[in-house]
Amino acid sequence: MSDISAYMRDVGEQARKASRLVAAATTSQKNHALLAMADAIEQSREQLQKANEQDLQAGQAKGLDAAMLDRLALTPARIDGMIEGLRQVAALQDPVGEITDMRYRPSGIQVGKMRVPLGVIGIIYESRPNVTCEAASLCLKSGNAAILRGGSEALHSNQAIADCIRQGLASAGLSKHAVQVIETTDRAAVGLLITMPEYVDVIVPRGGKGLIERISAESRVPVIKHLDGNCHVYIDDQADAEKAIRVTVNAKTQRYGTCNTLESLLVAQSRAAEILPLLHQALAAHQIEYRACPTAMALLPGAKAATEQDWGEEYLAPVMSVKVVESIDQAIEHINKFSSGHTESIITESFHRAQRFLREIDSSSVMVNASTRFADGFEYGLGAEIGISTDKLHARGPVGLEGLTSQKYIVLGDGHIRT
Repeated sequence: MSDISAYMRDVGEQARKASRLVAAATTSQKNHALLAMADAIEQSREQLQKANEQDLQAGQAKGLDAAMLDRLALTPARIDGMIEGLRQVAALQDPVGEITDMRYRPSGIQVGKMRVPLGVIGIIYESRPNVTCEAASLCLKSGNAAILRGGSEALHSNQAIADCIRQGLASAGLSKHAVQVIETTDRAAVGLLITMPEYVDVIVPRGGKGLIERISAESRVPVIKHLDGNCHVYIDDQADAEKAIRVTVNAKTQRYGTCNTLESLLVAQSRAAEILPLLHQALAAHQIEYRACPTAMALLPGAKAATEQDWGEEYLAPVMSVKVVESIDQAIEHINKFSSGHTESIITESFHRAQRFLREIDSSSVMVNASTRFADGFEYGLGAEIGISTDKLHARGPVGLEGLTSQKYIVLGDGHIRT
């Protein structure tokens, strides 16, 4: 592609025009398009797997590691997942146009809020081609146009999925530019996408910390993102031991490579000698490596001394930092200092302690007696999510359909004038 700047400007202009049409589309039209996309994917299984095989062969030739190749693969189960995901999003309530908080003012006017789309959403992601389908469905259902830029390693897979998306849009009479998948592997496309505020209203990066740091630093468009997930569990001195062990083991071992996995464990000093040996026994089969404070090291066989860096680390591996704290006050102070603002959980039978933790912990999800692994759009009843936000403005926590919309004030009168 000789002129990447001209190409990206054209993509942006077409997306801006399409966004106004999609914002005006009925729920029936959007659902029709989503179900037609699901049908197109069902009918295109063979083509999708052929395109994916091209990407997998190219990835193997480039020496991509096994984990990357696994994320890249479009298995029959993942194709099933894309189809089911589209149908689930079609079944979700449409947030666009919802009117809330209507009230009369002393002047006689009525004032309320209406939920509206953000406009054009740019999504930059790596490896997993099924994200193309997820992102397209959520943006469309929330009334937004989407510009999707997948990783170069998934180019053929993403274009094959994009063809199914276009078929669904056409079936519903919607613009093919409502969802555009960038066709070039030129890295300059990303730099241009994130610096086009005249065409793009928000950027959502999905990928490694390096990608998200770059996007956050260079973007001239607002970004919905989180950098990492240093999630904490605090076992309070009023915790039920059995609950504490069950929740901690699940939060750490259910999956290691996710942003809502437990990375840092805090234990009240008065319970450490009881809880930590039990926890070590429960985790023995998982071969967890501990990075611990001196008190915890004495209670956890084979533990290594934690450094200051360990308290803020996202390991994404069978590694966990462990610190014994004097009180809930010290636990809250430690978490607010070292947390990435993602998800924290307290294990306690004290209502007062639980309420303090919920109020004073400054993270996007705060839990009581529950595994951090629940911090997920599906588990929260959002149906699906575009990602997790640890920002404090607009969207925070799992970002579903409502997070891809905003609100505007509406005023109803009957010839009212201000005096």
